[in-house]
Amino acid sequence: MIYLDNAATTFPKPEEVYKAMDRVNRQLSINAGRGSYRLAREANQLIVDTKKMMRELVGVNDTIPVIFSPSITIALNQIINGLQVHDNSVVYYSPFEHNAVARVLHHLEKKKGIKIKELPYDEATGEVLLEQLPYMFAKETPAAVFCTHISNVTGYIVPVSEIFSMSKKHGAINVLDSAQSMGLIEVNAKKLKNVDIIAFAGHKCLYGPFGIGGFINVSGVQLNEYIVGGTGSDSLNLDMPSGEESKYEMASSNIVAIAGLNAALHQLHAEDNYKHEKMLTEYLINGLLNIEGIEIYTPKNEEQRVGIVSFALEGYKSPDVGLILDEDYDISVRTGYHCAPFIHKHLKDEKYLGTVRIGLGKYNTKEEIDSLIKAIKELRWENA
Repeated sequence: MIYLDNAATTFPKPEEVYKAMDRVNRQLSINAGRGSYRLAREANQLIVDTKKMMRELVGVNDTIPVIFSPSITIALNQIINGLQVHDNSVVYYSPFEHNAVARVLHHLEKKKGIKIKELPYDEATGEVLLEQLPYMFAKETPAAVFCTHISNVTGYIVPVSEIFSMSKKHGAINVLDSAQSMGLIEVNAKKLKNVDIIAFAGHKCLYGPFGIGGFINVSGVQLNEYIVGGTGSDSLNLDMPSGEESKYEMASSNIVAIAGLNAALHQLHAEDNYKHEKMLTEYLINGLLNIEGIEIYTPKNEEQRVGIVSFALEGYKSPDVGLILDEDYDISVRTGYHCAPFIHKHLKDEKYLGTVRIGLGKYNTKEEIDSLIKAIKELRWENA
C-alpha cells in the first residue's frame, strides 16, 4: 500500500514509538498521579518529562502550563468554551479552520451570542488578505482570533505572526491550531511573539499515537473549566483544583499514549521532515501540472505551501477517484471536504464533492509519487 493520508494521521510511526507504548502498556500502565507507590511515581515522571520536551519544542520555560488531553479537538473545546467572552464579543477565524474550531465556535455563537467573523481570503492567490485586517480589526475589535498554522486542505502556511501581531494591538487572545505544523515547521512562541495558546495533536506531524493532544498556555490565559472530574488530588473539594494544569486535566492520564509521544519527540527531526516534505510537495505539484483536466488547489506562492496538495479531476467525483486509487492501485488518499467547511466555498469544488487530498509524510518517496501520477494519468485517459 502507498499511504498518502498523512494529513489525517501520520502512518506508520517510528519503531521506537511502538516499542515504548508496548513496554509501558505491559510494565507501567497504571494510574499516574493517583498513588505514592514506585510505579505511580515513575508514570508521573514520564508525564513531567514529556511536558518538558513539549516546552522545549515551542521554546518556552518550565513555568508555562502544558495541558494534556485525549485529542486536539477536546483541547480546542476546552479553550473555546473556556474563553471569558460575552454577548457581542467578536471572534475571528481563518478561512482554513477545521471543524475542531469551526463547529465549536458555531456552538458558542448559538450558546452565548458571540459574533464570529472570517478573515478575508484572496481567491487569486489562495492566501489571507492581510492588508484588509487593520481596517476589520479597527471596525470590530477582536476578542479572540483562531488560526490554523497549515491548511489541512491546501497546505497553505498561514502567516500567523502577521495576523496575531495586528490582532494583539486590539488586545485579542490569539490561539494557534498547530495540528498540521508542529513537528514540520517551526512553532516557536518566542518568534511568534503574539501567540497566547498553542493547541497540538500528538498523532500528526509529531509522529506520536492517537489519544494524546493538548494545549500550551503560553500567556497564562484565564480559562473557565469546561470538562470537570476526578484529578486524584483534593478529592473532597467539589471544585476543580486551582493549578494551571490540574484545573484542566481531569480523568486518568493516557500513560500509554504519553509514552508514545515521548518516544516520538525523542525521534523528531522537524527540519529534515520539512525539507523532505517540501521536496515531495513541489515534485507532486509539478507532476500534476502535466495532466490535462486537473484542477489543483494550492497557494500560488511556493514558499507558503508544504505537505498537503488537493486536486480534482475532470469527469470524476473526488470520492470516485479515491475509491479507484484504492481498489485498482492500492493507493490511500483522502477525499471529500476534510472537516474544513469554510475553505471549500472559496475553492468552489462542490461539483466534485470536494477534493482529492494528498497528505505527505516523512516515509513517502518520489517513487510513490510517480506511481500516483501514473495512476491519475491512466484515469484521465480512460475518461478522455
